[in-house]
Amino acid sequence: MNSHPKLFSTMRPSGRLHLGHYFGALQNWRKYQYEYESYFMLADISSLTNQYNPELNLEELIETVVIDWLASGIDPSQATIFIQSKVPEHFELSTLLAAVTPLSWLERVPSYKEKIDELEHTDLSTYGFLGLPLLQAANILAYNSKFVLINEEQLANIEFVREVARRFNHLFGREEGFEEKAQLSIKKLGSKKAEIYEQLLMEYQQEGNEESLERARFLLQDALNLAHGDRERLFAFLENKSKVIFNEPQAIFDKSNIIMGVDGQKMSNKANNCIYLRESEEEVSKKIRSMPTDPARIRRTDRGNPECCPVWKLHQVYSDKEVKEWAEMGCISAGIGCLDCKQPLIDKINEQQSELRENARIYEEDPTLVKRIITDGCNRARDVASDTLKEIKQTMNINY
Repeated sequence: MNSHPKLFSTMRPSGRLHLGHYFGALQNWRKYQYEYESYFMLADISSLTNQYNPELNLEELIETVVIDWLASGIDPSQATIFIQSKVPEHFELSTLLAAVTPLSWLERVPSYKEKIDELEHTDLSTYGFLGLPLLQAANILAYNSKFVLINEEQLANIEFVREVARRFNHLFGREEGFEEKAQLSIKKLGSKKAEIYEQLLMEYQQEGNEESLERARFLLQDALNLAHGDRERLFAFLENKSKVIFNEPQAIFDKSNIIMGVDGQKMSNKANNCIYLRESEEEVSKKIRSMPTDPARIRRTDRGNPECCPVWKLHQVYSDKEVKEWAEMGCISAGIGCLDCKQPLIDKINEQQSELRENARIYEEDPTLVKRIITDGCNRARDVASDTLKEIKQTMNINY
């Protein structure tokens, strides 16, 4: 594994993966796995909290999803691929965090508040659903992730994780003899840097000079000879805090295209309007040809408006400049029919699907290879999460 900052992202195994998953998550995962120490988790237990289906074969679905990940370019030598339920440390850490997390914090999480009116008509009035944000926090904090890759709608959930980390640091971060240890850590900077650090520390703590705070942080980041524990202690000492135990993770989100389903709405398993990854050429062609277009184009000779057409939105994702100009002008002038417009899309999507099917073949022909990748990833994740849990128990004085 690399020594880059840790990045965490997750996906629920709620159904087969489709083009929306590819453009909304997997292409970003593929890019970031080379820039960060990446942990990609299948949140099987989280998926049970609001859509429990006893008829769903989770084991089979998880294997299919992981093959889709691998076929899409997720490299197990670059990223840790693992399953939530195979790392029990997540659930123990969640329980420990629950001991200090106010109930009101959970009740105000937007994803819970938005569903509260529906509880009378659903099975969502469970602790599992209420406590889901805390389990998500434990998933992230178990790896002390510095970054979390999400979509913009999940930003409030990451702020909740940051609040939990901040509260835990405040309650348990005070190590015995903190000030004395901080002074020893300052000496390890070397006489010149130690003098600069203390000057900047005084300017920030006595005068509130934010520029001095930033300069001191930069000085610590640049002190390559400083051990991790000393650096974290001095970061905390800057703001008159105790030792930082959990990172407060930062959100990363790339603006991704919304992929339209075959009914003209956003693609989702719930809407049953998907083009799934690794679908056959025949199915792709059939689905695209049946897609609705600009409702104003009733006849072949009617002029259309590409902005009113869901097929045009797919062109924005798949087509090059030349094809887009051809499709746009052909629609506006009625120079081409809707089936003509759809054909380049069918070709492009099938080209992508063919590559995915080819990449997946090795795993489909040897299922033991997928199982080994999952097992290795889960073991790797457990090693990291176990070390975190040991540190947390020691911090909470329950390491007996």
